[in-house]
Parts: sequence; structure tokens; C-alpha cells
Amino acid sequence: MMEDQALPKNWAVRFFTIFTGQAFSLFGSSLVQFALIWYLTQKTGSATVLATASMFAMLPQILLGPIAGTIVDRGNRRLIMIFSDATIAIFTLLLAYLFWVGKAEVWHIYLISAVRSAGGAFHYPAMAASTTLMVPKEQLSRVAGANQTMQGLVSIVAPPVGALLVAVMATQNMLMIDVVTALMGITPLLFFAVPQPKQEEHHESAPKKSFMQDMGAGIKYMLSWPGLLMLGLVATMLNFLLAPTGALTPLLVTRYFGKGALELGSLDSFFGVGMIAGGITLSIWGGFKKKIITSLSAIIMFSFAIIAIAIAPADKFWVMVAAMFVIGFMMPMANGPIHALFQSLIEPNMQGRVLSLVSSVAQAMMPLSLIVAGPVTDATSYQAWFWIAGILNLVIGVGSFFLPAIINIESNHKHTQPAEANANIVM
Repeated sequence: MMEDQALPKNWAVRFFTIFTGQAFSLFGSSLVQFALIWYLTQKTGSATVLATASMFAMLPQILLGPIAGTIVDRGNRRLIMIFSDATIAIFTLLLAYLFWVGKAEVWHIYLISAVRSAGGAFHYPAMAASTTLMVPKEQLSRVAGANQTMQGLVSIVAPPVGALLVAVMATQNMLMIDVVTALMGITPLLFFAVPQPKQEEHHESAPKKSFMQDMGAGIKYMLSWPGLLMLGLVATMLNFLLAPTGALTPLLVTRYFGKGALELGSLDSFFGVGMIAGGITLSIWGGFKKKIITSLSAIIMFSFAIIAIAIAPADKFWVMVAAMFVIGFMMPMANGPIHALFQSLIEPNMQGRVLSLVSSVAQAMMPLSLIVAGPVTDATSYQAWFWIAGILNLVIGVGSFFLPAIINIESNHKHTQPAEANANIVM
């Protein structure tokens, strides 16, 4: 059961200063991601190369998730975030140097993507788990809304800015922007303390739990919650289908619709506008009384949007733009209620492990899907995987309504008493 830790009256100054630094860092990372994907698209024009790049950006987080989460729960979360951001900045600087001297190769981008992903594997659970201890419980939903809004704003601003910058700026200079914004993310962490969770009490005669025992405790925690386990499996299937759609979008835009960098950037911008609109709508409406129904309904709706992209004729690019808005609108509806549920029910000293495990399970099949989707797209059509993803996502969303473990996820959690659980599930 979660125990509240005393928070200073000026908690908002500390949290939002760190939050703002992380927002700048996220913006820089988004610019770099756009620049690298555009570089690979222009240089190779290969669906397999784009899928492979996405795989390298995911695999470290999947493999390191359980280890990173355990380290986060055992270690100093502030130092972990500083080290993660600093490592990413150093290797991004190295890639910038390779572009400066004209030695950059595709495999260098793969390698740097893997390092950046590894850093994220430690940074995400450290920041997510720390949020619960830096923010009053009654303010978690508002902070979650602020996070959704920030991500939506980055999605709106970063792509068009990235599209303009790639036209006037060398790739190495784009990478340097990310180095600077990473330093902006690190700086607040040098001046503000990040609280640590209370550790389990143990008798002096009892040996302290080993690293493997702590990691195993996180796995047992997840397995003991039927809804969490089943939701992880459903997320795994959804991510298997969705990951290639993002990786293949640049080719669909350039080779099928015949558009350029600005149009590609506009898709992310409309996704971001939709995300902000969806977050605001959810905060006003509140969703269905049973939060999981809100999430599953959103999955069904964005499945229809993916099918619309598959159907769209080559001269109807606006259909894809509208579909991206719908997908963005539905993302807060799908993710927000579940994220708030986890933050309110999972004990602070377990959140690093559990959130990392959930993330790892959700992403576990994504590299395999990228390996499959690249050759399938090269051998068939640019729309083929969008057909596959849209139809099967729809089947999963509808089918989940008939899985008791998922529908009853808010009441089948053994670690928290039902009365508290129902009181804390607020978005």
C-alpha cells in the first residue's frame, strides 16, 4: 500500500523546474530523431533500413528494462537521470563529429540510436517513479495532464521546425542542438534534490536482499496482478502492429503520396494537436466511470483511423493528415487512465521495477515486427502494413472487452485494498 511522504510547500517549484528542463531535452531529442529519419529516408529509401533503425532504438529498452528498473529502485534516482542524459549527450556529440568529418555511416546511426535507447531505459523509470514522490497524490492527474500537453506541444513544434532546419542546416548542427538541450535537462537536477522512496524494513540479522531478489520481486508483483499481466500482453500485440506504421510513415509520405519533409512534419504536428485536444477533452469529461473502458474505446477508434490511412488514394494526402489527428486525439484516452491507475496503485519503492517491466513487455515484440514489416512492405506495397495493423488492432480492442482480467483490472489488484484503489483511480 502506498505511503505518503511529506512534501515541501514549494514542491511545484522543484518539480516544474525539473519538468521544464526535461521538456527542453525532449524537444531536442525530437529534432534529432526527425533529422536522422529524414537522412536515412533520403540516403537509402529502404523500408528495411528504416525498420532496422527503429529496432535499434527499441531493443536496448526491452533488454535493459528489468535491470534498469531494479537499479532505479535500489539507487539514487537523481544521479541515474543525470548519468543517463549525460551519456546520451556524449554519444550524440560523437555522432555529430562523424558527420563533421564526413565519416558517418548508416551503422553509426544504428549504434547511436541504441545508446540513446539504453539511456532512456534508465531515465524513464527514474523520472516516472520520482514523480510520485515529488507531487502530492491529489495533483498527480493534473501533472499527468501537463505531461500529455508537453508531449503534444513537442509533437506540434518539433517536426515543422525539424523540417525547416534540415533544409538550411547540416545534420551535425542539428545534433548539436540535442546536446545543448540535454544540458538544459541536466542543469536543474544539479540544484534540486529528488526524493528517494522508503525502503522495506529488515532485521539486522536478516541479510539484505540481493539485486536478483529485488528484480524477481518486481516480476512476482506483476505476475500477481492478473489485469496488469494481461494488459501487458495486449500492449505487446498492439505494439507489434503499431511500431512499423511509425517507421514506415516517411516512405508512405514520400514514395506513395509524393510529398516532402514539410508534409512529413505536418503529420507529427497534427498528431500533437490531436494529442492536446484529446488530453483537454479527457480532463473535462473524465472518461467513463470504468477507466479501462475509456482506454479500450480509444484503441478501437484509432484502429479505424489507421484503416483510413490504408484506404486513402495517393492524391488524398489530407486523409492521412486527418487520421493522424484522430490517432493523436485518442492516445491520451488510451494511455492516460492506465498511467494514472499505475501511479496511484503501485507502491513507490516498486514503481521503477514495475514500470520498466510493463514497458519491456509492451515493447518485447516490436523489434520482431520491424524485421517482418520492412521486407513485407518492400515486397508488397507501402499501405500493406497499415491494413494489417488497422484490422488486427480493431480485433484486439474489441476482444479485450471480453477478457475479465482486463475489464476488472481496477479491482483485481491484490496489493491495494479495493476502497483505496477506487478512490485513487482519477485522471
